[in-house]
Amino acid sequence: MIPAFMSGASPVEHAAPLPAQADVVVIGAGIIGVMTAWELAKTGLRTVLLEKGRVAGEQSSRNWGWIRQQGRDLVELPIMVEANRMWQQLAAEVGEDLGLRQTGVMYLASRAKGLKSFEDFMPHARANGLDTVLLTPAQIAAMMPAAATTWAGAMWTASDMRAEPWVAVPALARAAVRGGVNIVENCAVRALDIAAGRIAGVVTERGRIAAPAVVVAGGAWSSLLLNRHGISIPQLSVRATVAATEPMAEVFAGGAVDEYLGFRRRDDGGYTLAPDSFHEFFIGPDAFRNLRPFLAQVWAEKFSTRFRPAGPRGYPDAWSTPRRWDADQTSPFEAMRVLDPGPNRAKVAELARRFSATFPSLGPTRIRAAWGGMIDSMPDLVPVVDRVEAVPGLVIATGMSGHGFGIGPAFGRIAAALVTGDSPGHDLSGFRLDRF
Repeated sequence: MIPAFMSGASPVEHAAPLPAQADVVVIGAGIIGVMTAWELAKTGLRTVLLEKGRVAGEQSSRNWGWIRQQGRDLVELPIMVEANRMWQQLAAEVGEDLGLRQTGVMYLASRAKGLKSFEDFMPHARANGLDTVLLTPAQIAAMMPAAATTWAGAMWTASDMRAEPWVAVPALARAAVRGGVNIVENCAVRALDIAAGRIAGVVTERGRIAAPAVVVAGGAWSSLLLNRHGISIPQLSVRATVAATEPMAEVFAGGAVDEYLGFRRRDDGGYTLAPDSFHEFFIGPDAFRNLRPFLAQVWAEKFSTRFRPAGPRGYPDAWSTPRRWDADQTSPFEAMRVLDPGPNRAKVAELARRFSATFPSLGPTRIRAAWGGMIDSMPDLVPVVDRVEAVPGLVIATGMSGHGFGIGPAFGRIAAALVTGDSPGHDLSGFRLDRF
C-alpha cells in the first residue's frame, strides 16, 4: 500500500546529469517544487529540480488527498479557487490518471456551536464563486444514510475534489520532465551559493550548479537550510498520522471530517482515515527560538497537540542535528534522505474504532497500512511565498501547514512568477516573509 519511495527504498526514477549551469534551481521535489519547476520550464528557462531523496517522498505523498476550497484561510481562498481549475486542466494534460475525482468535501459539526464558523465562511464562499452550502441534519442523513452518528449540521462544497497524492505528484513530476525540467533525485543541496550578496547557484553533494535564481521548497527541511545562511523563518513541524483501510463498501464518495475523524474514499475501494486535529510536536532548538510567534497557536491547540521532549535522531529540529556545516561536508539532508516518522499506532487503532462506530454496517475496520508525515507549519498556518529581499535571486515557498497538496499547482505558478518577475495574479501580502 505505501509506496517504497516513502522510505527511499525504491530505485531512483529521475537521474538527469547534474548540469554545471542552469537558469533556476528548485530545491525539494514535493508538489510545490514540482509545479514550480514545471511552470518555470514552460517559460523557456533551464530548470533543475533537486531532491535529496525521492519525488514526493515526504509530506506530498502522505497527506489526506483533499483538493479543498471550503474552509480555506481567506488569503489563500482565491489562490485555491485557481488551483481547483488547474487540477482539472492537469488531469487532461498530464496523460496519466491522477486519481482526480470531483466528489466534494463536507465539514460536519457535532454540536450547534460548531456551525458558527461555517456560517462565517459563507459570505466569502459566495464572493469567490464557490458552490458551498450549509446542510441540515436531515440532508446529511440523506447523503450518508449508513452513518449511525447524528450531526448538528454541515458545510458542503460539491466542486471540491480528491486525488491520490502518491500517484498524482510522481505523475506530475514525469510530466515536468517531458516539459523540459531536469530532475535529480538522491542529490541533496548542501548550501546556497551566495556571492556579492546575491544568489550565484547551489552547492550539492555532487558538485556546484551556477544559477542566478533559486527556489527553496524543502518543506520541513526549509528552515534548516535557510538558517545556515542567516535567513530565519518561524517554521516548525508536527507529526500527523494517517491510515488506509482495506476495501469496504462505499458509504460516502467524497471527503468528510468532524471534530474527531476525517475520511475520504479511495479508488482502490478503501478509505483514508485521519484524526481531525491531533498532531505531535517534537521539541527541539527551533521550538524555543520560535516560541513567541507560535504562542497563540500553541494555546489554541493545547488539547489537540501532544508534546514530545525530543525528535528522533536526524530530524530537522532534533537536538543533535547540526545547524552549521561546511559545503564540502556531508549535510543533514544526506543523513536522512526521506523523513519517515512512522504513525502513532494508538491513534491508528482509535481511527479504526471511530470509523466502525460511525458506519457500523461496514463491520470491523481493517487497516491495510498506516504512516506518519511531518507537516511544515507557520504560526498563522499560512505559508511563506516570497522573494528574499536581502538575497536577490532567492525565492521561498514553504510552510504550507498541511494545505499544500490541493493548492500546490497555483502556488507553483506563483513561485515561478516571483522568479521571472511576472505578475502573480494575486495579492501576496499575506504570504510575505516579513509579516512575522
